Order: sequence, then C-alpha cells, then structure tokens
Amino acid sequence: MVGDAVGPARALGVSAAAGTSTGRVGLSVLAGASVGWTAALALALAAGSLGWPLVHDAPLMHYIATRILEGAVPYRDVFDMNFPGVYLAHLLGLGLFGRGDAGFRAFDLLVLGGTALGLAVGLQSFGRWAIAAAAALFGLYHLAGGAWRAGQRDFILCLPLAWMLAAAMAYLRSGRPRWLALAGVGLGTAVWIKPHAGLLAPVLVTLAWRRPPGERWPALASLALGLGLPAVGIAAWLGAAGGLGPFLDIVGGYVLPLYSRLGRESLVTAVLGHDLGVAVLAGLGLWTLGGWLLLDRAARAEGRRALLAATVAYGALHFALQGKGWEYHLYPFALFAVASGAAGLGDALRRRRRHAAGALLAVLVLTATVLGVKGWWNLEPAWIAEKSARAHALARTLAPLSGDRTPVQVLDTTDGGIHALYLLGLRQPTRFIYDFHFYHDVDRPYVQRLRAELMAELRRRPPAAVVLFERGWPSGDYDRVEAFPALAGWLEAGYRLAEQGDGYRVYAARRDR
Repeated sequence: MVGDAVGPARALGVSAAAGTSTGRVGLSVLAGASVGWTAALALALAAGSLGWPLVHDAPLMHYIATRILEGAVPYRDVFDMNFPGVYLAHLLGLGLFGRGDAGFRAFDLLVLGGTALGLAVGLQSFGRWAIAAAAALFGLYHLAGGAWRAGQRDFILCLPLAWMLAAAMAYLRSGRPRWLALAGVGLGTAVWIKPHAGLLAPVLVTLAWRRPPGERWPALASLALGLGLPAVGIAAWLGAAGGLGPFLDIVGGYVLPLYSRLGRESLVTAVLGHDLGVAVLAGLGLWTLGGWLLLDRAARAEGRRALLAATVAYGALHFALQGKGWEYHLYPFALFAVASGAAGLGDALRRRRRHAAGALLAVLVLTATVLGVKGWWNLEPAWIAEKSARAHALARTLAPLSGDRTPVQVLDTTDGGIHALYLLGLRQPTRFIYDFHFYHDVDRPYVQRLRAELMAELRRRPPAAVVLFERGWPSGDYDRVEAFPALAGWLEAGYRLAEQGDGYRVYAARRDR
C-alpha cells in the first residue's frame, strides 16, 4: 500500500518538475526571441548607417571645435547657445577620428556603445535579460532616428547620464559614498552638456539624505565633490582661454531671457509631427510603466524603483521645459524609460512571472518593430541627401570666390552654410554662425548690441562673399534682411548676386566696392 502511494507521488513530483523546467525553457526562448528581434533590428540599422554623412546640427559643432583647435576662444570668437561640454565632446571626436564623415560615424557609434555599457553596468543586478534588452532597445531607438540625430547634444548627454545611473544604483546597493561621488561626476558632466540635467541633482541629494545621520554628511560631501569636479575643470579651461566672461554674458544676457522663449510650440503638435512619434512614445511609455510595476520588493526597499521613476520623470521634464518640441530632446526620456522597462523585465523573468513577463516582451517586440519601420524610413531619406548635397554644392561655389582664404559670411541656421565653410576650412569675419539672433526681440538692448557688432565686423573685414539662406528660423525667408536695414543696405551697396542655389543665394563682393 505504501509503495502504491509513493509511486503516484513520485510520478506527480517528476511531472511537476518537468512542467517547471518546460516553463523555464519556454520563457527563456520567448525572451531570447524578443530581445534577439530587437537586437537584430538595431544591428541591421547600425550596418545601414555606416555611410551616413555629417549633416544638420553636427557640422555646426564640428566647425566650432575646429575653430577652437585653430585658436578661437569659445563664446568670444564664436557666438553660440550651447554649453562647453558639447564642444569638448566634438573636440574629442575630431581628435580620435578626424574630420570626415566616416570619422563622425565612428564617434557617434562610440558614444552609443559607451551609453549602452553604462546601462549594462547600472542594470547588472536585474540580470542578463535586462542588460540585453536595454542595450538593444536604446541602440535601436537612436539608430531609428536617422543621420540628423547622430551626435546630437541630447544624445551625447545620455552617455554621462547612463553612468550616473550606474553609480547611483551601485550606491543604493552598497551605501558607499564613493559611488555617490561618481554619480555626482556623471551628473556634473551632464550639466555642462545640457544644464537641464541639473533637475536630477535633488534626486541624488535625496539618496544621500536617506542614509543614517552618521553617514548622511559624508555622503552629501562626496556628492558635492563629484558635482563640483567637472565645473571646476570646465571653468578653469574657459577662464584660461578667455571665454568664461563671454560665456556668462551669452547665458545671462541672451539664452535665459531671450532664446529660451524663442520657437516654442505645442508639445502635442510637435510629437504628432515626429515620424511615428505617437507610436514610439506609446511603446516606450508602456514599456517603462510595465517594467516599473514589475520591480520586486527588494528594488522597492532599496530605492531602485523610486530612482528609476524619478529619472523617467526628469526625462519628460527635459523635453517639456525646452518647449521647442525637437525630437532629439526626448533622448533622456528614452534612456531612462528603456532602463526602467528592462529592469522590470529582468525581475519578472527571474521570478518566473510568465504572464507579466510575456506581456512586457510583447510590448518590447511591438515597440522594436515600430522603431524598425521608422529606422528603415530614415536610412536614406531624400531631405538628408538634399541637405548634404546643398552644402557640398555651396562649397564648390565658394572655393574660387575665397581662393585667397578671404572670410565668407553665412546668414543661415542649419541648412548647410556652416557645413560648407567646414568643408573648405574657411572662417567668417564675425563670430555669428547663425543669423536668427538679429530678427527677434529687436527692441531689446542685447539684440541691438549684437546687430551693431555684426555690422562693425563686416565693415572692418569685408567678406569675399555673403551667403543668404532662404529659410530663416523660427520663420522668415530671403526678405527677412529687410527687417535689418543696416545689413540690407550694406549688402546692396557692396555685393552682387553671383549665384542662385538650392535654397540659398551667394553674393560676391563688387569689384568697385
């Protein structure tokens, strides 16, 4: 009788074990297929991106970095709204890979690899599936944007932010102040690329404040040290070069009171205008929310869940506060949304929560598919080819006009004027690489001062040619110069129309000027 009872029990035990093993294998296969699909799409787009040209915003930053290498002082000799960390990143790219398109692709992929590695280190406690899903999905998100998003400032920003997250996660697990110091270094570096990253400072302060009273002040001191190191280094660099004063002048006199209000639009309208913008954001939103809800008790108790939620909230604020609706402003949101969803996926797979993990993997597959379609559209879009061709065509026109290396003045924003000067290695007679500064808030003393400076420099060093681009920003066409009578009169008196190009006019200096 006992043997008869033991036999069925053993059979049931074997059956249960077999069922558990089958479930584990089935879940692992599903995870492998889903993450593998995402990674395959990312790798396909990476291979297709190898021929992408340097285009849109990136040539502007490469031009500024080149001018700095030639001895120009940031902000004093080049008027720009970007923070100095952007220039340092492009200086590094030029130093490592040179000036060409292939070198810039290498730089962009290096930043992507470094960001993915930071995500991997930060998510290691959530398991290998979390690491693989995060790296694949963020890589796919970036590459799906196309050539114009390569090397964008908010993308470069993700590199220090990913490592900040990694250090903050390590601090939550260990409580050692050195990790908080490293998180501070990451955030401090990010602030000098985009100051909006400073919104994360209270999050790190809160992590330090949660420690017992005896550990609180050492943690806060470590954080302050980490945050301060990049600031001291960059301020020292700018100060030694003579650019610190002009930098503070531009930030305080132009960026905060004027530029921050320029070109703002409805964020809903902006997202609707992005390629598959609603579908991409919906996928990322479901991914991060589902992952956040699936995080286990340990992640909640240690504060990792709260940290991920705070970083995602910052990413949304980063996009909203800038107010311009540009797609690349979504990068920090995408970074932290990817991390949050991947962390939850790792926990769900480790705890064998089959239905929850399966639902999240379905979201991953759908989001990756949408991004794959977006990326296919953006591999070789016509507008990128046209913009690149425009810059090269303009360079061919300007080469004989500036044969003696006489400066050329470009009146443009991002349509290819500075790109052409970069290709030729030419300088401008003024420090203005954009012309939109002169057409907004014209009653403000700061803008009047910029106008006066432009005209004084043009008269002091007349350029060999002036290139006027048709499209102004945030609005305007060729006729916008009429709103700047001094510039319009000077141009008419000393220059003649030499060529009507695709979206630009080249004015050559009159021989009798």
